Amino acid sequence: MIQIIEFAILVIIISASGVMSPGPLFAANITYGLREGVKSGIKIAIGHSIVELPLVILLGIGVFSLEIFPEFRTIISIFGALTLFVFAAIQIKTILKKKEHVSIKPKQGPVVTGILLSALNPFFIVWWVTIGFKLISDAMMIWAFAGILIVFVLHIWMDFAWLGITAFLASKSRKVLSNRNYRIMILGLSVTLIYFGITFLMDVII
Repeated sequence: MIQIIEFAILVIIISASGVMSPGPLFAANITYGLREGVKSGIKIAIGHSIVELPLVILLGIGVFSLEIFPEFRTIISIFGALTLFVFAAIQIKTILKKKEHVSIKPKQGPVVTGILLSALNPFFIVWWVTIGFKLISDAMMIWAFAGILIVFVLHIWMDFAWLGITAFLASKSRKVLSNRNYRIMILGLSVTLIYFGITFLMDVII
C-alpha cells in the first residue's frame, strides 16, 4: 500500500508538468471556457483522453518488448531526466514572458479540439515517449500489465480536474492566465521537475 502511495505521489507531481503547462490545448480550453465554462473543459479532457489512452497502452506494450535489453532502463532513465530538464526550462521561459498569447479561436467542438490539439502536439508526444515511458516502465516492473492502467488513472484525473477548473475560472475572469499565483505555481512545478530529473540520473549512477 505504501509503495503505491509513493508511486502515486511521484506520478501526480511529474504529470503536473504536462497537465498544467501552457500550450495550444490549454489556450483553447481557456477560449472555450470563456463561453461555456466547466463543461467545455470536461469535453476537451475527453477528447484528450481519447488520444492518450491508446498511446499509453502502446507504450506499455513497448516496455514489455524492450525489457529483454539490459540497457533499456538506463537509457529510459537518462532520456527521462533530460526531458524533465528541458520541460522545466521551457516552462520557466514561458512564464517569464510578459504576455501570454491565448488568442486561439478553435472552430471545432471541444471534444474534437481536444483530440486534434493532443494528437498534433509534439510536446505531448515527446512527454509520453520519454517521461511517461519511464513512469510506465517503473509501474510495470512492480505491477506488470496492471501498471499501465495505474499510470493512466493516476495521470488522467488531473487532466479532467485541471481543464475543468481552468475553464470554469475563465468563465468567471478574463485575467486567469495573467494571475501571479499561476506563474508561481508553474515555477514551483518546474523546480520540482529538475529535482526528479536529478533523481532519475542518480538511479542510473548509483
